[in-house]
Amino acid sequence: MTECLAIFNEQYNKIGTALRDEVHEKGFWHEVFHCWVIEKVEDEWMIYLQLRSQCKKDYPGQYDITAAGHLLATETVLDGVRELNEELGLNVTGDELNSLGVISYQIDDKQIKDYEFANVFVYEIKNGFERFQIQREELDGIYRMKLHQFYELASGEKEQAPVTGYYYQADVKVNDRQELGLDQMQTLPQMYSMPFIEKLQVWMKSKA
Repeated sequence: MTECLAIFNEQYNKIGTALRDEVHEKGFWHEVFHCWVIEKVEDEWMIYLQLRSQCKKDYPGQYDITAAGHLLATETVLDGVRELNEELGLNVTGDELNSLGVISYQIDDKQIKDYEFANVFVYEIKNGFERFQIQREELDGIYRMKLHQFYELASGEKEQAPVTGYYYQADVKVNDRQELGLDQMQTLPQMYSMPFIEKLQVWMKSKA
């Protein structure tokens, strides 16, 4: 199915619509939905990362936002909650999400011209690994990292940070632990990750 997306100018004013491939070829600004899943485990906050499928056209095998997707021209921001169900098997409503606002950022390289207005949300989960039923067409696995180590990695303070989780090899689920570096998180440039960290820290202080 060909997706039709709303396109915007740099001031986030809608200027028309375009097909998804054209949006990425020409670098049109467009809207996406991002939801980060976090969990408190034994007094330690954790953040979940999806492992993108090796079959994905863009950034195969990279570690990414827990659940994310494009918003179609006919959709509202909260319609994006479907990504949690489709990618992670979580039956979640928009009322259960916590908004961090909008982050505008761009990735412009040989692979793609991705100019996004990201509507960013947080969802707090319990027993995350037990609840996830990942969509194998989109994800190869799911991992989590200590939140403070995610901050250190994303900000460049540390070159690597440990993650634990699982991936699928054919139909076999493999438990895994490894060291993750920024070269494995190319979908999350500092232009996005630093504002995200700041917004997340403000939100967490407000609920403390």
